[in-house]
Amino acid sequence: MRPIRPLLAASVTALLVLAATGCGPSEDNAGGDPAASASPTASGRGGKIHIPDRLRDRLKEHGIDVDKWQDGAWKNWDKDAWLREARDFVNPVIEDLWDARRMREAREADTPVPEADVPDGNDAGVTDPAPEPVTARQVPAPYHRGAPEAGKILFDGPEGSMVCSGTVVRDPAHPGKSNLVWTAGHCVHAGKKGGWYRNIAFVPSYNDRALPSDRLNQVGRQEIAPYGVWWGDWAATSDEWIAQGASTGGQGAPYDYAVVHVTPEEGGGTSLEETVGSALPVDFAAPAAPEVASIEATGYPAAAPYDGQRLHQCADKPGRLSLAADQPTMYRIGCTMTGGASGGGWVAPGRDGKPALVSNTSIGPVPAGWLAGPRLGDGAKRVYEEVSRKFAGQ
Repeated sequence: MRPIRPLLAASVTALLVLAATGCGPSEDNAGGDPAASASPTASGRGGKIHIPDRLRDRLKEHGIDVDKWQDGAWKNWDKDAWLREARDFVNPVIEDLWDARRMREAREADTPVPEADVPDGNDAGVTDPAPEPVTARQVPAPYHRGAPEAGKILFDGPEGSMVCSGTVVRDPAHPGKSNLVWTAGHCVHAGKKGGWYRNIAFVPSYNDRALPSDRLNQVGRQEIAPYGVWWGDWAATSDEWIAQGASTGGQGAPYDYAVVHVTPEEGGGTSLEETVGSALPVDFAAPAAPEVASIEATGYPAAAPYDGQRLHQCADKPGRLSLAADQPTMYRIGCTMTGGASGGGWVAPGRDGKPALVSNTSIGPVPAGWLAGPRLGDGAKRVYEEVSRKFAGQ
């Protein structure tokens, strides 16, 4: 969740950034041929990365030596080295980079500031009064039993290792075998002053048994990631986020959504959906806030008073939040979840009465009291379908 705040210099944190990064919805932006444009998968076994020559050549186009990348060259965040455009996404697998300690310690690193510049409900009804805070409740363990689609997004940025939340969603090109994860755009791309984050991975049912932090210090990777670590081999988000997104304020928030196609770090032919046993449909025609009885938001809040290690949920009737007259109105609910919950799925009954993803956590104030998420429409649908088509023949 990215806090609404005064326009002060602030560190870019995955937990607090809205991200409408722009892996644009067009096939041109996507890079054309899926086999040629999808990010390469590499293995670090024995200190050696093995990737097909055609994908190695694509990395070279960006000036990336894969072996040097694995050895730490990915930490170069110079402007010329930080790939920005939609077609430039690359995310080679570095095996075991996300070990138990690194997963546990990734967190938001920003300093809370008071809420500012939020409409007060007096703008002709476009923005409703702020909702009363709803205290987030812990999801009963094991998480896989009650929220199998939920997980944690891990990635690296200039400020270090960061975290968001994500949701396994259905893939129309691969019914029952989806490898798609829905999250916020700011969890994959830094917006108008940055580029794609690196080492993006998804951990379904992170800390499935809800072990306390002191116990997590004593367990290995299998305990923290019982369903494996899944690396993003392609990501897409809105053009508006790439053009407008920033680490402070609400710029780009109505377009703050992203879809990540993932592959298992250890290889194998079993899909993410088959592994966790579920995937949610996405409703791109969900009704406006006044017509929705309740929305449930799920995520791993990491800023105080939370520690990012346990899954939480809030449920509330949504209201409306408009940040700009010429941009879509967002959903807003009362919720005390903090940074780290960004990208987590918002679920409501679909037209068939069954649960469907209708939004994701994007922004919220500091101190926490509510969350806002984009209302998904045609733009979000294009991003989703683009990623599905890219891997349709694979």
